[in-house]
Amino acid sequence: MYSMRLLNPCNSCGYFVIRTLGSRTMSNSAANIKNVCVVGAGQMGIGIGLVAARTAKLNIQFIDSSPVQLDKGMAFLDKLLVKDVAKGKCTEDERSSVKARITTSPSIAAMNNADFVIEAVSENAVLKRKIFAELSQKLSENTILATNTSSISITKIASAAKRPENVIGMHFMNPVPVMKLVEIIPGLQTSKETLGTTLALAQSMGKTTTMSQDVPGFIANRLLMPYINEAIIALQEGIATKEDIDTTMKLGTNNPMGPLTLADFIGLDTCLAIMQVLHREFGDSKYRPAVLLQKYVDAGWLGVKSGRGIYDYANKK
Repeated sequence: MYSMRLLNPCNSCGYFVIRTLGSRTMSNSAANIKNVCVVGAGQMGIGIGLVAARTAKLNIQFIDSSPVQLDKGMAFLDKLLVKDVAKGKCTEDERSSVKARITTSPSIAAMNNADFVIEAVSENAVLKRKIFAELSQKLSENTILATNTSSISITKIASAAKRPENVIGMHFMNPVPVMKLVEIIPGLQTSKETLGTTLALAQSMGKTTTMSQDVPGFIANRLLMPYINEAIIALQEGIATKEDIDTTMKLGTNNPMGPLTLADFIGLDTCLAIMQVLHREFGDSKYRPAVLLQKYVDAGWLGVKSGRGIYDYANKK
């Protein structure tokens, strides 16, 4: 019997209580999830939906207000599947089956019945709260609403929903089809049932989970973003070239990629947004975003996705 020690906030007092879920409980929770809606058809949303459709074999509906982004996202998803077929990771029939389980919609108002919703829009608290308010008006009282936020308070997002006990953080790592981890973050209001079902869903998607309290940045970005920010400050101060900073951290600390390359891959706008949340919420100068990071974002140099960031990707395939 597989067991996991879980920390879950007590709704009435805010203290953390420890509970144990066996594999049978988690499997039963996962069995209740058939239809998943992913709000946001960007790289993260597409990756989440693809894994849910391919590994957990769930029906997926992507929602994005931009028809252009929906088309772009579906083309990206198909490209990933084609690569998997070429590499022998799946067959052509499996590729067709995955695509058959996927639909798209331009608005929440037109969404189908969903057992579970995962929001994966940009790191903007106002936008996320607006989406969760709209979702909670549309969906049944049993639907769980998860946010893929990487730094914003789950408790704050949940307060915009009619049933905040159904809201939870489910922070996937990028690229989702490759990275095994999902951070699970209960808000103050999150129920034990919501937590258990979310853990079960992550398990059915082949993911390993960690648990974090609802604090800015959670675990991953509380540690990662100051590291990236400091690397940008080192570049800003002329301590070394970008190549030497990245090579030092790759070969000197055995990281798969340097911090500046990683920042470009994540998106400099996302890095800036997370650092701003950490700086604002903690009020500590050590989280102040690098001036150069702000300049890159102001210039529209956002990294790989825009073709230019700390590195230039315009002529790279």
